[in-house]
Amino acid sequence: MRRSICVHHVTTLSLMLSALTHVTFSALIKSRNLFTWPKPPCKMYYPIDPAYEANCPDVVALVCATNGLTYKNECFFCIDRWEFGPHIGFVKYGKCP
Repeated sequence: MRRSICVHHVTTLSLMLSALTHVTFSALIKSRNLFTWPKPPCKMYYPIDPAYEANCPDVVALVCATNGLTYKNECFFCIDRWEFGPHIGFVKYGKCP
């Protein structure tokens, strides 16, 4: 149990820092191209134990996927990809059209 709590805190911190980085860089760059951002680091969001239920943080940093869905943040995107397969691909950060 202790390890899953630690993993949860690390995941939450990583997602918050990732979202902060995206917000900071987007504010600094006047003409931003969301298609050039790096893909989400999904491996860090995958559960260690298959019985573990993902607990994504409540941070809004939208991610558009190839299935046409806009995810609240990269954690939700990555967990969906882990559960339903790699056919769900990353398109861009931001809302899907």
